[in-house]
Amino acid sequence: MKQEKVYHPKKVEEYVQKYWETHKTFRTNIDRRKEKFYCLSMFPYPSGKLHMGHVRNYTIGDVIARCQRMLGKNVLHPIGWDSFGLPAENAAIRNNISASRWTTSNIGKMKKQLKKLGFSYDWSREISTCNPKYYRWEQWFFTKLYKKGLVYKKFAEVNWCPTDKTVLANEQVVDGLCWNCDETIERKNQLQWFVKITEYSEELLQGLKYLKKWPEKVKTMQKNWIGKTDGFEIQFHVPCKKETLFVYVEKENIYTIMGISCIYIASNHPLVLKIFKKDKKIWKFVKTCQKIQISEGVVSTIAKEGVFSNLYAIHPVTKENIPIWIVNFILVKDNINIKLSVPSLNYEDYKFSQKYNIPYKEIISWDSRNKNILRRNFPESIRKDEILKDVEKYDVITTKEMNLQIIRRLISLKLAKKKIRYRLRDWEVSRQRLWGVRIPIASNKGDTTTVPRKYLPILSYEDRRDHSKNFSNLSDTNGIKKDSILIKGKKLYLEKDTLDTFVQSSWYYARYTCPNYNKGMLNKKIANYWLPVDQYIGGIEHSTMHLLYIRFFHKLMRDEGLLSSDEPVINLLCQGMILSDAFYVLDNEKKRIWISSDRVVVKRDRYGKIVESRDHEGNPVIHGGMMKMSKSKNNGVDPETIIEQYGADTVRLFIMFIAPVEMNIEWNNSQMIGAHRFVKKLWKIVLDNVSEKSNVALNIDRFNEKQVDLYVSLQKTIKKVTHDMIHQFCFNTAISEIMKLVKKISHYHGKDEQDAALVKEILNKIILMLFPIIPHVCFVLWKSLGNYQNIDHERWPSFDEDYIRNNTTRKIILQINGKFIDKIVFKRNNISEREITSFVQKRYPHLKSCKIRKTIYIRSKLINILIDRK
Repeated sequence: MKQEKVYHPKKVEEYVQKYWETHKTFRTNIDRRKEKFYCLSMFPYPSGKLHMGHVRNYTIGDVIARCQRMLGKNVLHPIGWDSFGLPAENAAIRNNISASRWTTSNIGKMKKQLKKLGFSYDWSREISTCNPKYYRWEQWFFTKLYKKGLVYKKFAEVNWCPTDKTVLANEQVVDGLCWNCDETIERKNQLQWFVKITEYSEELLQGLKYLKKWPEKVKTMQKNWIGKTDGFEIQFHVPCKKETLFVYVEKENIYTIMGISCIYIASNHPLVLKIFKKDKKIWKFVKTCQKIQISEGVVSTIAKEGVFSNLYAIHPVTKENIPIWIVNFILVKDNINIKLSVPSLNYEDYKFSQKYNIPYKEIISWDSRNKNILRRNFPESIRKDEILKDVEKYDVITTKEMNLQIIRRLISLKLAKKKIRYRLRDWEVSRQRLWGVRIPIASNKGDTTTVPRKYLPILSYEDRRDHSKNFSNLSDTNGIKKDSILIKGKKLYLEKDTLDTFVQSSWYYARYTCPNYNKGMLNKKIANYWLPVDQYIGGIEHSTMHLLYIRFFHKLMRDEGLLSSDEPVINLLCQGMILSDAFYVLDNEKKRIWISSDRVVVKRDRYGKIVESRDHEGNPVIHGGMMKMSKSKNNGVDPETIIEQYGADTVRLFIMFIAPVEMNIEWNNSQMIGAHRFVKKLWKIVLDNVSEKSNVALNIDRFNEKQVDLYVSLQKTIKKVTHDMIHQFCFNTAISEIMKLVKKISHYHGKDEQDAALVKEILNKIILMLFPIIPHVCFVLWKSLGNYQNIDHERWPSFDEDYIRNNTTRKIILQINGKFIDKIVFKRNNISEREITSFVQKRYPHLKSCKIRKTIYIRSKLINILIDRK
């Protein structure tokens, strides 16, 4: 490429990207001579347009992958598409096009966008989850799970989204709303397919201990979601119905059953279903409850309501009648449909008892003067050694003592048994969509079987017209005709439901290792070479969905003999979100209509805070604050526009420099200008220092004092950048150190050949350190400095610790009796107090005649010698 004094990002990037593509620079194969490194970012949904969240995620991944290549490792860095799902299906309906063609078109667009950013992907491994060659193995694996008894179908009360017209898993319901469209979900009963993730509850929980390089927040979220508790299942008999209620109580809270005012029971409990039609009041209440979904996010905000069931249960200890109340606030989604009301220990129970005049017992010795204060904050006010009172045979003992006595009594009466409970429920995988993976099960009149491997894949409903010609095994002669199949002469009907798209994203990382393997789901030898993933990058919002499912699926594949490792990911990095200003107006129904910031004119105060916002017509617009960039909020920034204006390298530099990777970024276009200015400055400095003199060999033994100081700065910078960038992922501080060094050499004006050689050496090292971040510029500038081998194959620069130690100067202030005397210059860092004292006594001989009472030494900064003069 012809060198130009002025930096033209488009020319540079097109040239370098074409070279990478032509030479297949980033194609990867097994190489057992090198240490392997598998770097992976969570793959995108092909919406047709990248957003800045994508850019941040994939830039982080690319920088890490490039760094690891420079460390000499064999790096696998793939990309693909999470391409099934509702958005494609809905878009296909709107545009009267098949979802397959809509998705394929979007993949093409986004692929071009990713290539423009210069990511070092091995595109030969590209996969798409909607490709039948991919999901045929998912269907095959489902049949294996079915035969193992890990898959089953049953009637269940499900989360139904009336807008998307599909069932949602518990994890996909956020505060009672659909995670995809924010519609209030409904409850309904229907046949659904489940995968027994609960069979792995304990292993998923215990496995968290070994994920040393996962964020603690993610592990805590998964631990809480699995929700293991140790307790007892206690029996409460309902004599009039000859029924028994089994109530779970954690072992440290057994004493609370002595303060029960009533038993809460959910509207979907089998006992309620037996009685609700006989009482109009109960029937009406139950029907109301069936229309709502209670989740942890909203259970504390809804009005707590209930209706008396006209039934009583017998207290297992006191033998008293305990009223049973049907309530609207039980967390049905966790299959918890019975709870005990203890008003003296729980403020919400206290309010409920007051509302419906339900009598209760005080079982804690409250201080009467603080009773009202305590009631407002019950849970925090109770200690486990609190003194109990008024409890039949258990007067004046601690909660710990009471727990032991009650359990012994109940176990002897066979009214309680030890039980470990998990909050985790089986994974509900049925979806009622067209654009998804068909469940490979066929049945007819109770005869159910798996679809044989030779008939797979069963194409998606939306996929048939686009792919059927490529799959001859779907012909009528092989048994499948429309939605029926002939197996051993029997006509069976194919399952109509499709699988949750989270199933496809739970094993894609493994398929990347052998994307073109056609003899099975995975090539064991290749998969076990690359797995587990060494570095995974993605959002923390996936902690209890994707990141839990991927761990579960990995164990399933291991137990099928496909993999040998226990966990899918060694190191997890959760990047922060990108935020930008969001604006809206209210329509006639007071609903928010989000407006693009391009259509808004704002006024800010001297602190940069928005004090007024109006559209281009002058109408007032409401500022919604800084929010995560999203299509729904209309506050996204188009990466292509920024790339066109500043270049991909500037965007990459900005993304990595603006904040630590785990922190959120508040988008500000003005900061992009600063990043672009630095890239142009680097370009100019390199081209200005390419000369004949710079070809002279560097001789560090002949350096003068200024050259030594500059060379020490280089070694320190490499050391700091290596630590921050390679080991800590503190890319912003690493870039800051490089910028300081660039500034230093821009002000360095040497005259001899060694100066030119030193500057060239420093520029070479700077370009190597910046290469993972701004690869296009560095690729060209590396050549400009006379290097023959492409920078793609260069190693990460090393630093000379001995040179730093032997040539670093330290100025230490000398004080005598607190008075400044001198500044002493030392050429090393680790100077002991004894060495400094000895040096000072030699320089100032008169101190030998003085008695040194004490020395105060602040390492590498100051020494204060306290003396007594004779």
